[in-house]
Amino acid sequence: MTSLPWRHIFALLLAAFFVLGGSMNIFASEQVLEDYARWGYPGWFHFLTGALEWTSAVLIAIPATRLAGSVLAAAVMASAAGTVALHGEFSHAMAPLVVLALAALNGWLTWRARRRGAATA
Repeated sequence: MTSLPWRHIFALLLAAFFVLGGSMNIFASEQVLEDYARWGYPGWFHFLTGALEWTSAVLIAIPATRLAGSVLAAAVMASAAGTVALHGEFSHAMAPLVVLALAALNGWLTWRARRRGAATA
């Protein structure tokens, strides 16, 4: 039996987070819809956000596209943090900033593994 490297497990956990987050945006509660309206986004924007999160999850789950998924995930989380910060909801910026850091870490781990693999090839 082969073991799965911890960086793959980390990536899959991050992908699972984005599946959950995307689902919570696509199937948004009234509170989430009120938040988007308060921030000035159009009524369909939660679908776009959810689709971007689901896309990030799929890309992160596939090793060949993991770096692109990490970049997309980081962009989504930077946008979320920026949105709440611009509206003075600084305490709500912490969660997206943490996930942004995790997406950046995932991207760095992926990039490092690819460089190491290219150096040995």
